[in-house]
Amino acid sequence: MTKAELNELYKLMFTEYPDIVSISTLCQMLDISDRYAYKLVNDGYISARKIGHSYRIPKINVINYVLSVDQQVDLNPN
Repeated sequence: MTKAELNELYKLMFTEYPDIVSISTLCQMLDISDRYAYKLVNDGYISARKIGHSYRIPKINVINYVLSVDQQVDLNPN
């Protein structure tokens, strides 16, 4: 994906959210539990920075995660 394509997606996806989000906002964006959100961040699936006691997540990292999940198709689920 080119930088221009990513820039266009940034303008279209999650427009109602700020550029930097918290774990609780990430939960709302992806409709997931806080436990799963922390797992995604701690396991490196979504890149974040810990500032003080809180994680700060650039919205572009959430978009990258969503796009990478869409590209992974499990043809042999267990």
